[in-house]
Amino acid sequence: MRVPPFQRYRRFSQISAIFVLGMVVGSVMYNAIFHMGYNVLWLNNQALRVQIEQYRKDIQTLKKYNNTSTVIREIKLRTEESTGKEGAALLDPVTTKEIIRKMSTDLEPMRGRSMFDIDTDGKLARLLLDGKIYIVREKEYAVRIRTMLVMEGVLQIWVEISPNRRS
Repeated sequence: MRVPPFQRYRRFSQISAIFVLGMVVGSVMYNAIFHMGYNVLWLNNQALRVQIEQYRKDIQTLKKYNNTSTVIREIKLRTEESTGKEGAALLDPVTTKEIIRKMSTDLEPMRGRSMFDIDTDGKLARLLLDGKIYIVREKEYAVRIRTMLVMEGVLQIWVEISPNRRS
């Protein structure tokens, strides 16, 4: 029995190896592009869900207090992320939106309150929320209220969110 020489098949094996390698690299690149697009779509979906929930609450409040002009009808939360030593932001947008969603449920009793009683309500909100720890994705985040402003029935609160450091 004679063994055929593999020298004539060497060129074919190199071409097939390059072809298979090209298929693997192409599939990896396609998968990476697909997941990047899906991640952007998912982040937009989360942002829109938070907005829809906020708008639903605003519509209910506006229907309830449409004749009175001295009550808090809308609550807007704005975030200021604390930065680490290297200056880069430490929170991703999904975590920030989840914390804002949890904070808005905590601030819900402020809706419908008189704007002229904001001094006592502001102290109450600061006592309840300042330094409060929220758990998102099994990590703890501390919230610190920076500024509260009431104008034309809209309560705007600027908060600073930072990862909680245990002592």
